[in-house]
Amino acid sequence: MPISARYRPDPLFAQLGPEFADPVAPARFPQHALRWRNQRWAERVGLDGLSAAEWEAHFARFEALPGNMEAPLAMRYHGHQFRTYNPDIGDGRGFLFAQLRDGEDRLLDLATKGSGQTPYSRFGDGRLTLKGGVREVLAAGMLDALGVYTSKAFSLFETGEQLTRGDEPSPTRSSVLTRLSHSHMRFGTFQRLAYFERPDLMQKLVEHCCAAYYPRHLNLNSEARAAALFGEAVDANARLAGTWMAAGFVHGVLNTDNLNICGESFDYGPWRFVPDSDPSFTAAYFDETGLYAFGRQPEAVSWALAQLGGALSIICPAALLESELQRFGSSYQVGLRDGVFGRLNLVEGDWDADIAFLSDIFGWLTETRAGWDQFFHDWYCGAASVSRAAAGPQAELYDTPAFKKIRDGFEMRGGSSAFLTQPYFQRATPVTMLVGDVEAVWAPIAERDDWSAFEAKLRDVATLREALGPS
Repeated sequence: MPISARYRPDPLFAQLGPEFADPVAPARFPQHALRWRNQRWAERVGLDGLSAAEWEAHFARFEALPGNMEAPLAMRYHGHQFRTYNPDIGDGRGFLFAQLRDGEDRLLDLATKGSGQTPYSRFGDGRLTLKGGVREVLAAGMLDALGVYTSKAFSLFETGEQLTRGDEPSPTRSSVLTRLSHSHMRFGTFQRLAYFERPDLMQKLVEHCCAAYYPRHLNLNSEARAAALFGEAVDANARLAGTWMAAGFVHGVLNTDNLNICGESFDYGPWRFVPDSDPSFTAAYFDETGLYAFGRQPEAVSWALAQLGGALSIICPAALLESELQRFGSSYQVGLRDGVFGRLNLVEGDWDADIAFLSDIFGWLTETRAGWDQFFHDWYCGAASVSRAAAGPQAELYDTPAFKKIRDGFEMRGGSSAFLTQPYFQRATPVTMLVGDVEAVWAPIAERDDWSAFEAKLRDVATLREALGPS
């Protein structure tokens, strides 16, 4: 492997010791067909120089990267799954494979999905369907383009096995995914230690997390440090929820094992993007009560944070933690404003007026059921896009008295029209990632192993990302 100066291994997690994870062996697959290589992010972490054979060795057979973890580790955690506590979960089809630093000195994880059975697989086969891998690449790419803080799909190999699944035609093709993430330290990691009444290990975990992700809190006493870490998690996850709402994204499974302390979105199973503003829109067919519906996501994240706070209460007074949890509302509004104003390239103004303006936008979108992505496409740069919006497919919706308040809000907050010279904004319709788009990508793969639609969709997503500002 050509060692790049940008490759900076830093396998800190293993220092926590055997109470936090179990060494595991990766599955051996009959086939290694590369379907996605994230060269953009490989360059950022110094792995862009890997040859095809080396990439296969590290991300299909999971041979150790130089100077990194000697063996993969399946992380131990518990979690509330649809608000029922489950002490029998953990990394059931994945493991932490490596840790390294990026150019901003952030500690990043390389972890897997579909890499084989672990002690936490229960009755599962530890595998990932190829369609599931494709969907994760598409979800992470689209969220990244829309400015959501998300894990990155780093590598996807088709693995040549035939899997049986109840939610799609079987047998179906298999894959193994590697994702690059700021942290896989889940809320459930903390919940497990509280379940076993281990304040000693909780103190150790909090100190580790502060050292790895929030070193500015290391000089605090133990109680204050735990509260500060919790406050960071509250702030980061509240802002994440706000940006999900701006993106029109529905995660689908907001269990406490699918949220982490850095507020980074990850683990895309039954995700969806909304076609229009419907607060009751759900992503998972098994979410029969709409617990994780589009409009309920902020409350779901707040509830999950309360469970994290409850776990930390074994080493920190509840009053300190409750004070930090009170930050959720304002941080959520910050994330929402950042997300919406970023998608529209608007200039921030008076806080209260901006929040009222956001309420007007969401209310109008819900009432009219205007196309979600079309609205944001039509009004990029606000008032500077009046003529674009008037020529678009939703022009009649904008030419009504109900829209006047929003139009006036655009007049007050419009961004520079210089951005509209980009070719992307000459399009009549935006790049979308609705369920029909995903099925249109998957159908030719399933029917004739034709990956051209997948590759074309990823090129479109890259065009969107560049138009909205590189992340």
